[in-house]
Amino acid sequence: MNMYLLGALLFWIATWSLNVWLSHRKQTRFIKLLVPTIFGISVLVVWELLVRGLEVKAVLLPPPSMIANAFVHNIPTLWADFYQTFVKGALSGFFIGTGAAFLTAILIDRSPFLQRGLLPVGNFVAALPIVGMAPILVMWFGFGWQSKAAVVVIMVYFPMLVNTVQGLQAQDAMQRDLMHTYAASYPQKLLKLRLPAAAPFIFNGLKISTTLALIGAIVAEFFGSPTVGMGFRISTEVGRLSLDMVWAEIAVAAIAGSAFYGVVSLLERAATFWHPSQRG
Repeated sequence: MNMYLLGALLFWIATWSLNVWLSHRKQTRFIKLLVPTIFGISVLVVWELLVRGLEVKAVLLPPPSMIANAFVHNIPTLWADFYQTFVKGALSGFFIGTGAAFLTAILIDRSPFLQRGLLPVGNFVAALPIVGMAPILVMWFGFGWQSKAAVVVIMVYFPMLVNTVQGLQAQDAMQRDLMHTYAASYPQKLLKLRLPAAAPFIFNGLKISTTLALIGAIVAEFFGSPTVGMGFRISTEVGRLSLDMVWAEIAVAAIAGSAFYGVVSLLERAATFWHPSQRG
């Protein structure tokens, strides 16, 4: 066993033991952040040592140091790809899709006919493979960001719709009877009872949509894109066997997706602080 492999084994044992010890301490906010941080660092270090110890070729799996080097030396390119894919494609599609789904859910809540007729169709469309829909939408909307946003709209619309409809029906009979006793109108019931009760479901749909939005935008770029974008860069660099740049793009996507999910989670905590799931 060479020194790299021995170092990887010892480092993994040491960090694993440290995390086990920390998990038995009082779970303060600092420890809750420290444990996943240590685990992430240990994965990167062990990855580096194993790749070097086993002499894996960079064309198959580059070490993290090579990926970091590609990241640092290609920041302008990575930023342009991020802006094209995430800001133009994923974010625009996210807001259009989730906003339309929210309004549709309110209409469905008012109409039993739509609830019985539209939701089954929504479940059918949600099951369609995105790799089949993306080329069609690229042909319809062109190679710009609009086609990527259209793919994202389809991906996020129905998960958001189903969660919102379910949330609007989450009140119990006593709460509905109380609002009826007060002679509350539908807008009053919606604003004072149904939307607050549906908030955890709505945010659950939003959190699911954050990950689907970025995935949809990247996948759509494989089927047609201007000479910029995460999906375009990944497919191009794979063809050039530049796996370090591919992993740098993956790192950007992972950071952006995690940050997007985190922002929605913080908004959920601020908006639903009263809910049992958000209580300390």
